[in-house]
Amino acid sequence: MLARGSGVVVFSLALCLALRTCQGRITDSSLERDIRSTVLFVEPFGFSENGHIDLAVSNFQEYHKNNAEVDLSQLGFFITTSEAEAQLEVDFAAGTCSMDAENTARLLTFDKVFAEQQKGVSVTNYASELSEHVEKFSGGEFSLFFANCLSPETAVSFDVRVSLYNVKAGKSDYLSVGEDNLPTLYMVAFVLFTVATAAWTSVVIRARQNAHRIHYLMIALVACKALTLLSQAGMYHLIRITGHPDGWNIAYYIFTFMRGILFFTVVVLVGTGWSYMKPLLAEKEKRILMIVIPLQVLAEVAIVILDENTPASRNWFTWRDMLHLVDIICCCAILFPIVWSIKHLREASQTDGKAARNLAKLQLFQHFYVMVVVYIYFTRIVVYLLKSTMPYHLIWLSDAADVLATLVFYVATATKFRPHAENPYFNLSQDDELAETADP
Repeated sequence: MLARGSGVVVFSLALCLALRTCQGRITDSSLERDIRSTVLFVEPFGFSENGHIDLAVSNFQEYHKNNAEVDLSQLGFFITTSEAEAQLEVDFAAGTCSMDAENTARLLTFDKVFAEQQKGVSVTNYASELSEHVEKFSGGEFSLFFANCLSPETAVSFDVRVSLYNVKAGKSDYLSVGEDNLPTLYMVAFVLFTVATAAWTSVVIRARQNAHRIHYLMIALVACKALTLLSQAGMYHLIRITGHPDGWNIAYYIFTFMRGILFFTVVVLVGTGWSYMKPLLAEKEKRILMIVIPLQVLAEVAIVILDENTPASRNWFTWRDMLHLVDIICCCAILFPIVWSIKHLREASQTDGKAARNLAKLQLFQHFYVMVVVYIYFTRIVVYLLKSTMPYHLIWLSDAADVLATLVFYVATATKFRPHAENPYFNLSQDDELAETADP
């Protein structure tokens, strides 16, 4: 079998939108009168040497032109390596059935499903080990596909339950190799962010005479991030044991939604000097918030849709690309108010009698702007590149890099904006306040 290729990394938004994550769990999917020649059912999954695949197919029906008899052995499931996926459509166009293409292995074909249905068997169960299909198998990353080599003359409908897992110490582990460390990683991250929440709360309480409303919003943001990490730890732990998140995914959706809204709101408010430099937002800044927050809500809805469906759904890839695109748009949008604040500070440093103080504030805001840009670029681009290029058994390191970058960003922001009388951000008089910008 081919090893996972490293390839040439191209730093572009198009690549970011095309990247995929590995998810391992028991999934239920359905096709309805589908004529697609190749359907991805499970994204790349890392198997150990004791990797297993279980399929349970039911409610199979075929629809073909002129009611002619067809060879149902040309319908079925197969596995292939990540490297061979791009070749599948080319092989099909050349007249080669996807199940017979290079670097693929047949699993269950629908002649067996149909035969059992004729005998009154409602569910066709198929179970096998990867070592039965791959010579000298010692582990690897594979995707599960359905092939319809009779397409487009024949459409099919069926339900299928897919279970991919590795056997460790006699027990089934439904996490992909490379995700093994995620429950521990997220639990450690939860502890770190909980400590950070407690520390920041203590700082705000002790310096309450210098604290502003933005500091309390920052407490809520860090707390929501900690709860998000706790729900991820619980979710991956239960997936490892049972193959299902068993309710932890609902908690994850809720806390991720709250954290996303708070993050974009806090960054915009901090970057515009709200609460400590001026009591109100300018009209343009309000409009940015009114645009970014609904877009972020849309992104969170897309997360739910993606998680509740498998790649076999017709619109799965559309929703995935939309999610990444909206996330990138939101991240870019929050930079505009910060740029406007920097512009106004630069103009003020050149025109009024407080040039030195305004210049100092300008430099501080420029530092924050750079921090935000670096954080967004790292978590939205670099992390995805790591996930796509690292060996599958080290894929968890990309999640670790994301968590660490977020912690560093939060700590650096808290350090710069801590409520302290000597902090240059807050050592401002009423005469120093920036004039509110009301231009549309």
